[in-house]
Amino acid sequence: MTIHREGVELDDATLIERSLNEPETFAVLFDRHAPLLHRYVTRRLGPNEAEDVVADTFLAAFQRRGDYDRGRPDARPWLYGIATNVIGKRRRTETNLYRAYIRSGVHPAEIVGRQVEDGINTLAVNRPLARALLELSRADRDVLLLVAWAELSYQEVADALAIPPGTVASRLNRARLRIRRALDQEDQGE
Repeated sequence: MTIHREGVELDDATLIERSLNEPETFAVLFDRHAPLLHRYVTRRLGPNEAEDVVADTFLAAFQRRGDYDRGRPDARPWLYGIATNVIGKRRRTETNLYRAYIRSGVHPAEIVGRQVEDGINTLAVNRPLARALLELSRADRDVLLLVAWAELSYQEVADALAIPPGTVASRLNRARLRIRRALDQEDQGE
């Protein structure tokens, strides 16, 4: 269900505002953003956790929709920020997934015969990358993956994590440097 006003698709802020009086309107926001959010969470936590995290993200968003800054027409940064917080509560799952990649080189879901989404295979076959991501601080990893996998801009990451854009830039620089250094060491056989 896409809601239009005079032939124009409504932006996220308008949908959220409308959902305050018509809660079912929030479903449009879910339909619009859940698939890419699911893909992002699958990359971070694996397919078994993704459904729950996406559901928890949209439940929290629905409950907090009255606080949404309707001056922001795109809700993606807000939703990814909520998802990042939910992922943070499952940090052990994420680190265990990276360790599984490092040990086996295969995504655990592949072992039980489930289809794994695109991109997650990057880690499944790239043990050095999984190891490097595991070594990053949570804050640096969140910024890096929001830029690399969620394809958010620096400003959108800043909005998602409620940090200044300069902090996004410095964390991203630090994360990229550490990843590059770890991969170079791996290439050199160290």
